[in-house]
Amino acid sequence: MAVMKPGVIALFDVDGTLTAPRKDVTPQMLGFMRELRKVVTVGIVGGSNLSKITEQLGKTVMGDYDYVFSENGLVAHKDGKLIGTQSLKSHLGDDKIKEFINFTLHYIADLDIPIKRGTFIEFRSGMINVSPIGRNCSQEERDEFERYDKVHNVRPKMISILREKFAHFNLTFSIGGQISFDVFPQGWDKTYCLRYLEEFQEIHFFGDKTYEGGNDHEIYESERTVGHTVTSPEDTVEQCKALFFSR
Repeated sequence: MAVMKPGVIALFDVDGTLTAPRKDVTPQMLGFMRELRKVVTVGIVGGSNLSKITEQLGKTVMGDYDYVFSENGLVAHKDGKLIGTQSLKSHLGDDKIKEFINFTLHYIADLDIPIKRGTFIEFRSGMINVSPIGRNCSQEERDEFERYDKVHNVRPKMISILREKFAHFNLTFSIGGQISFDVFPQGWDKTYCLRYLEEFQEIHFFGDKTYEGGNDHEIYESERTVGHTVTSPEDTVEQCKALFFSR
């Protein structure tokens, strides 16, 4: 029988790690996470805001996990209670935000891709999410854009231009999910959440986009974490079983 391991936390990305991209968590995964909490402390860290994370992981998300870090940890909850927030508006100011948004919208307007929908920019409390196709696309359109992007590098090319244009803003650009990328000040990647985990001697992080440029890369590479690359929710379960239930 597995026993509780104090000082150890398992930290998970959401999309592609606990769920299929933009899909709801399965009852099987929820059940496994509840079993895992009997062995280690469990947390999640996602780039999306809390509302979107709740849509995917369910209304009981605050009770299912010990730590819930939305927007890379810029909005942080422990045991269902808010323990920290950070604001992009207070950091950059409205003038810089407006300059960035204006340029980005002009770029998207001139971008020739097969289809465009709506909500190309989503302003969150700690970051800006940019989607060349628009977040209002259907799941089928998401899948098609992801395939198109892998061939034509729409997001990497766009990021390269924005990084050069706004170098003086000291921003980080991070590809996440199927259709968008996140923009935030340097240091506001997923490693931001680690400041709330000082009490843990062993931090295991599980994510699918751990490659350079992916939104799991920085925390995966951090000297404070033991990083694990996963390929699917099923792979996440298998790796956790091998790590935490076989000792």
